[in-house]
Amino acid sequence: MYTLESLKHGLDNPHKILQEVNRLYHRRLRTWTYNRDGIDIFARDWDHLLILDACRYDMFAEQSSLPGELEPVQSRASATKEFLKANFDGRELLDTVYVTGSPMLHRHRSKIKTQLHDVINVWNEDGWDEQYRTVLPKTMTEAAIEAKERYPNKRLLVHYLQPHYPFLGPTGQEHFDLGRLDFEWYKLLSGELNVSDAVVKRAFKENLDVVLPEVERLFDEFSGKTVVSADHGQVIGKRGLPIPIREYGHPQGIYSEELVTVPWLTYESGDRPEIIAENSGESATTDHDEEAARQRLEHLGYVN
Repeated sequence: MYTLESLKHGLDNPHKILQEVNRLYHRRLRTWTYNRDGIDIFARDWDHLLILDACRYDMFAEQSSLPGELEPVQSRASATKEFLKANFDGRELLDTVYVTGSPMLHRHRSKIKTQLHDVINVWNEDGWDEQYRTVLPKTMTEAAIEAKERYPNKRLLVHYLQPHYPFLGPTGQEHFDLGRLDFEWYKLLSGELNVSDAVVKRAFKENLDVVLPEVERLFDEFSGKTVVSADHGQVIGKRGLPIPIREYGHPQGIYSEELVTVPWLTYESGDRPEIIAENSGESATTDHDEEAARQRLEHLGYVN
């Protein structure tokens, strides 16, 4: 059901009402809680799964020169929270270590019930770059290498933040005020951000160019089957269905091609590790962790 607050927000922003109609269409009038045509990532065969946040298939195919076999697959989600809920919730994943630059799982842990062998929150403390307000790709790669050394017999799920905003390349630095915390996609719709779709796409491609060399480092470091994929894609100015409103970002519950078609690049090298499921080593959370997660998500553009 819709709350009074959400209805008021819709009246203040008619685009949200039309977007909700499209969401009802994609979610089959709320009979789907996620994209049922999407893959179950944990049912697939891999030793290391490298997630690039908000990386759509066509952009990856154009920018990547990584070795391996590339195919498009559908994600279960069009936003990170939805991706985590659809793949993690209600599951015992004691053979998996989640190395993440995203605070999303921590922030929503009361609603996403899962048990992993360990969660390494790279976004907390020293992993966060205050200048760029994100976790840089190099930091994630180094954390992944350390995790592999510590857990040689576990599946490793490594969640990079790029190509998600904030933009690290020259186009993003030139055209976006990266010092503001209130970056929201509706400002492109309203014209408050006077930036063309071509510039936004270029900024995303540059973010992808920054992270891909760090992904390739892990190809050299890891032995076994390594896969590169994404939690969801990104829509930049394309009109939605069934109501043809322009969309930006990655609104939850909208399963258009740009939002749910993601890469699945498989690379195999050397012997595969023996994967063993063992009791959890997850550490307890603190109030400080909670506040840090809230601040990090603000820096990533999640202001609500």
